[in-house]
Amino acid sequence: MIVVTGATGNVGRPLVRALATTGAPVTAVSRRVTAGDLPAGVRAVPADLAEPDGLKAALDGADALFLLLTGELLTGGADPGAILGTARNAGVRRVVLLSSQGVATRRHPSELEDAVRASGLAWTLLRPSGFHSNALAWAPGVRAQRVVHAPFGRVALPTVDPTDIAEVAARLLREGDHSGATYELTGPQPVTPRQQVGAIADALGEPVRFVEQSPEQARAELLRFMPEPVVTATLGILGTPVPAEQRVSPDVERVLGRPARTFAGWAAENVAAFR
Repeated sequence: MIVVTGATGNVGRPLVRALATTGAPVTAVSRRVTAGDLPAGVRAVPADLAEPDGLKAALDGADALFLLLTGELLTGGADPGAILGTARNAGVRRVVLLSSQGVATRRHPSELEDAVRASGLAWTLLRPSGFHSNALAWAPGVRAQRVVHAPFGRVALPTVDPTDIAEVAARLLREGDHSGATYELTGPQPVTPRQQVGAIADALGEPVRFVEQSPEQARAELLRFMPEPVVTATLGILGTPVPAEQRVSPDVERVLGRPARTFAGWAAENVAAFR
């Protein structure tokens, strides 16, 4: 049995689907998950990761765990050590952690990865770059006025498709022979925000205007829904990336045997969100 936390999110949803397609037994966990959200045959267990005791039912009979802890959960009191201890006591042997590229570049704290390494479980770390799907934050402006407001319009980063992350995770969870490995997950090439907006316009078949925000304007907007340290780290990556944050990793293709999906391909597949 494979347990997937964050099962209704950008990565969890396609991960559950990818695992179910292979016939692997899957338990999907999130705060409000229901069987109606999931492919046939997938077990749904609503649980809050801030309360590890509630995970016991989800982890019963499980061998592997996909662990996704959002910043909201961590700032809200979720304890990675307690979650991993509950998993270990339930008989889980392997954990695949969705971490962040920012840990490697010292933009983000390493406590979550440290807890996984100290858990006594066989572990594998995934460190993705920014997600293609972060562009969904632009969807209301595109739908209403065909305009995007964003900072650092000419800074290119190799964002990654969440479906690629999910398919990599599915492969690692099924194969079970990646203990101690760390995978850097990026898209196939760096893309600027202006180029992303151009790809959305091409998918729509209509022009979309790009309006560059100042860093101060972007900070004020992000602070409405992100903690200040996360905002600072995010703007640092977006505005002044170090070479490691702009480098394209071969790991998606190495694991999946195919190139990573492009932003343009993601925009075409998700164009309905911008109409």
